[in-house]
Amino acid sequence: MKLSNSARYSLLLLSFIVGLSGASASSHLNDDSPCVARSPISGLYYDLSALSLEPPELKDGKKVDKEARDESWHAKGHDYPANFTINICAPVIEEVKDVIGVDSSHWRNVSAYYEQAGKIYSIGEQASDPFFRGRKLVLNYTNGSPCPGDWNTAGANTSIRTKSTLMSFLCDRDAPPNTATPSFVGTMDSCTYYFEIRSSAACGGIAVDPNSGGLGPAGVFGVIMLIAVAAYFIGGCAYQRTVMHQRGWRQCPNFSLWAGMFDFVKDMFVIAFSSLGNCFRSRRPSSSGYQRAGHGDDTRGGFIGAIGGRGGRAGSGGRGDVDAENRLIDQLDETWDD
Repeated sequence: MKLSNSARYSLLLLSFIVGLSGASASSHLNDDSPCVARSPISGLYYDLSALSLEPPELKDGKKVDKEARDESWHAKGHDYPANFTINICAPVIEEVKDVIGVDSSHWRNVSAYYEQAGKIYSIGEQASDPFFRGRKLVLNYTNGSPCPGDWNTAGANTSIRTKSTLMSFLCDRDAPPNTATPSFVGTMDSCTYYFEIRSSAACGGIAVDPNSGGLGPAGVFGVIMLIAVAAYFIGGCAYQRTVMHQRGWRQCPNFSLWAGMFDFVKDMFVIAFSSLGNCFRSRRPSSSGYQRAGHGDDTRGGFIGAIGGRGGRAGSGGRGDVDAENRLIDQLDETWDD
């Protein structure tokens, strides 16, 4: 089946619009979005991706974005003999090497570490799946450096556990946007490290579920139909104007067809309203030849009725004999005077 040029234009435009709408829809938050968590209690979506730092792009040895951070988030260890470097849902910006107990191929995945006695210890690799534990929004890093364990006679660490990090995010509405303030809470065994992250990103999210609270099947079908109609008219008008050199209303695709349909609908409306008007039009009652003004054999009433009847006929048929009517009235008055 061959398609007309206007149909081809319409299909191309429809494909373009659908592609744009698909790209826009893919940017919505959902349960599988990285660094996004949905509260099972409130249904809110919490997006922590704004706290995820990336290495600044350099041009001629200088940062392209002067406001971009060139270091990860830091937390003081206080009574712990080291400070900590952390990134959220991404590896640290700093280039780390010679990480204790971590294969060199995983150095670029380290998301939290500390340095002690000139040695770098990883406390977890990148993870981008925060989750809720009750009302607490948490993020967990695992597969860090080996935890302290029993040493064998050869001096090797026999521990099979690795260091990990557990972060709890707290709402801080006064915090600057896209800013995280980590605080080290503590560790019991130098194996699992606990942090609190204060940020405005942990204060709320999107209340409407974009998967179920948006458009349903009927809404999606309606949007597709609207896009198809828009593509048909826009593509058809473009073809009629540029290729067929039409102007005015004749730029519309299949103008003759639409004009005929419009005339048909207009005629149907005229016929329908005319029929309704004839059905509801009130019929005027037929006027009698004369009206009785009295009761029984009232002669005066009879004469008045006769006069009324003659007057009515004169009014309806033309100009009456006014003099004859006047003489009849005078005769009636003389009769009543006698």
